[in-house]
Amino acid sequence: MLNWAVLFLIVAIIAAIFGFTGIAGTAASIAQLLFLIFLVLFIVSLIFGRRTPVA
Repeated sequence: MLNWAVLFLIVAIIAAIFGFTGIAGTAASIAQLLFLIFLVLFIVSLIFGRRTPVA
């Protein structure tokens, strides 16, 4: 998911350079949303991911 966020960020930067402001804004918003989802899932996996079995 982080790869998709980086990809949309790169698309946003390239679109901004060429003056496509609508596409750049949309791609940047998607990149922010994907990064936020990645961050939440990463934190949840850190908390619940590795638990030692209770014997």
